[in-house]
Amino acid sequence: MRVTIIDYGRGNLFSLGRALDHVGVSFRLTDRPDDVRDAECLILPGVGAFGDAMDGLWRCGLVEPIRNAARRGVPLLGICLGMQLLATRGEEFGNHAGLDIVPGVVSRLPEGDGSAHSIRIPNVGWRRVTGTPGAAIGPGADGAMYYFVHSYAHRPSNAHHIMATVDVNGQAVAAIVREDAIVGCQFHPEKSGADGLALLRAFFDFAVARGAAQSPVGKRTA
Repeated sequence: MRVTIIDYGRGNLFSLGRALDHVGVSFRLTDRPDDVRDAECLILPGVGAFGDAMDGLWRCGLVEPIRNAARRGVPLLGICLGMQLLATRGEEFGNHAGLDIVPGVVSRLPEGDGSAHSIRIPNVGWRRVTGTPGAAIGPGADGAMYYFVHSYAHRPSNAHHIMATVDVNGQAVAAIVREDAIVGCQFHPEKSGADGLALLRAFFDFAVARGAAQSPVGKRTA
């Protein structure tokens, strides 16, 4: 299986590509709707602002192919802003419609009180996440350290979509979300050392297993 990375001009593609090379995952970069339609496994990266990113997806004709892939059960990993785009809408610089794949709203992180333990917004740096028991896609995210860079966060409408959280100024903020084969991580796994590489590998293994289970051969031999 080869991973298709969606290139719409808003992603940290070099670092992501090197991370996938490191864990032995084959990939291609594309901005072509037909490639997204044919993909077996997708990654939606993203940096920048919510509305601008959605505009980029629309200009490339990628919004409906991504939504259709999600409906078909194609494994998809949204990274950082890519996770936020999975939401119904975002509130960064106005209200903007998202992909509405993992329903919810992207809103600004809570500000700190200026104490020594508060976090300045944007939330930048290594943070430890707390996993939801039995919810991880691979070996588990509970206690893992990941690198975050964000001022906004996806707040899913249904709590059962939240796989792991990170504490930001006393509020448990979604760090990993999941809806069926769709996974989003607010942090950058490609910049998160061994824990980030392990998550990328776990997602790819999950995608391979998912594909085998849904194939005619997999169904006959299950």
